[in-house]
Amino acid sequence: MPEGVAVELCAPDIGPWRQGHTGVDWVHHFDSALPGPNVMVQALTHGNEICGAIALDWLLRRAWRPARGRLTLAFGNVQAYARFDADEPFASRLVDEDFNRVWGDEQLLGPRDSVELRRARALRPFVDAADLLLDIHSMSEPCRPLMVCGTVDKNAAYARQLGVPADLLIDTGHPAGLRMVERGGFGDPASPKRALLVECGQHWEHAAAEVAIDTLVRFLGLSGVADAAWVAANVRLPLPPVQRLVRVTEAVVARSADFRFLLPTAGLMVVEQAGTPLAQDGDHVWRTPYDRTVLVMPGTHNLGPGGTAVRLGRFED
Repeated sequence: MPEGVAVELCAPDIGPWRQGHTGVDWVHHFDSALPGPNVMVQALTHGNEICGAIALDWLLRRAWRPARGRLTLAFGNVQAYARFDADEPFASRLVDEDFNRVWGDEQLLGPRDSVELRRARALRPFVDAADLLLDIHSMSEPCRPLMVCGTVDKNAAYARQLGVPADLLIDTGHPAGLRMVERGGFGDPASPKRALLVECGQHWEHAAAEVAIDTLVRFLGLSGVADAAWVAANVRLPLPPVQRLVRVTEAVVARSADFRFLLPTAGLMVVEQAGTPLAQDGDHVWRTPYDRTVLVMPGTHNLGPGGTAVRLGRFED
């Protein structure tokens, strides 16, 4: 067990949900036969982010069905999840590559092969058909919940309608590849499609599961597939009094295996002065680019050259 890591959550057995009658394992689709949006919720983009699996398991065990429209529930990187070991909880993030960097057509329609690409190709028709998407994640380091709204303001506006969590993020994307919430119309400012990626807190803290279920319930209500009475009966957490937006301007991408932070870091921590030494990376020193620089999801677990160590942004609100 890595020092300082406590696994408070129990990874659910998702075996009962393998057969979803969609032709793709671990994907369930429900059609109300009434007009409404096509909504998709995914968990387990990364195999060790188990709060999302807990949320989908919670919903499926209740045999809940949409009041209108259509709903797809998908467990993503199930092969990575099958490797989850509470004694080595960081090791099951992926099998061959990051499942959340393969959503561009150049990867999905190209000749390259991996466990994650095969799974993404199987899920692509469901993702492309969705009008509204919620992707449930968690973070390697302790941090209050964060809603990643992709790179376009329309998704942040939708997160404000959702009302949770308190902190919203618009970023610059990942240099390593396209994320699911940026694919197709989700990343097009002119498209009516909307996609949100919720980071529910540290991977295995008990509170992350509560955030995941609460966000799922509220998302189903906002999308219109759930009735208000059902939402009111199943929300877990109060709405925050205010939401704030962080706009990322740049990512700190490790250049070497010797990358290390030069100051203690925490998620959404603010470094007051521009030019503050932030990290040593071989002979290069990364410094904060402006006053009140916000550190977004700093971490060095599974970090190697080319990996994002932290994203830098500003609070706009």
